[in-house]
Amino acid sequence: MTPIVQSSAAVTLIGGGEFSHTTLNGVLSLAPILVAADGGAQAALVAGHIPVAVIGDMDSISEDAQASIPADRLHAIAEQDSTDFDKCLRSIEAPLVLGVGFMGGRMDHALATLNVLVRRAGRPVILVGEQDICFHCPPSLSLSVPVGTRISLFPMAEVTARSRGLRWALDGITFQPWGRSGTSNEAEAPEVRIDVSGRGMMVIMSPDRLDEVMKALLAERVD
Repeated sequence: MTPIVQSSAAVTLIGGGEFSHTTLNGVLSLAPILVAADGGAQAALVAGHIPVAVIGDMDSISEDAQASIPADRLHAIAEQDSTDFDKCLRSIEAPLVLGVGFMGGRMDHALATLNVLVRRAGRPVILVGEQDICFHCPPSLSLSVPVGTRISLFPMAEVTARSRGLRWALDGITFQPWGRSGTSNEAEAPEVRIDVSGRGMMVIMSPDRLDEVMKALLAERVD
């Protein structure tokens, strides 16, 4: 399928969940190309931005909002077997996507978003919220962060891992969504390395570490 949006730089994807204009503007300074997932277009308009594309089944965007956006930027995908977030990810070709408006709000929406991150593990995506950033851990992740940085890990599948530079090492532990998780771990050295056995491990950190995470995921993609 030909991508709807193609970019050689990072793209911002806005959803209809909770976020502040400060967070959105900060993300746009890093990834200025703005794409909206269905009703996220209304949130973009309220914040004073017109997306380059609106992608989804169009059941959450008002007629007034649609009228405020050029018709050739509206891309309806009618099937109901996937979420608007999933429709957007498979329609965007970019080295990295920063998602705003997908954390907080309804629990079922948040879980569905994490489900998509695992299923599309090969697509680097960072969800940016007010309290956290969240992303799927690639097979190998190298982070340069200050000592004491929070690096929480939560498995969406059964995985094993190894680590260097974490206060509580991951070696020899089997992580499961119904069993052991790795919340509230932290860096005890300025260089952290995490290797995981398969897909399914989510990493949760503070938003002030977004730059470092972007560099790490882009470097992993190049490697």
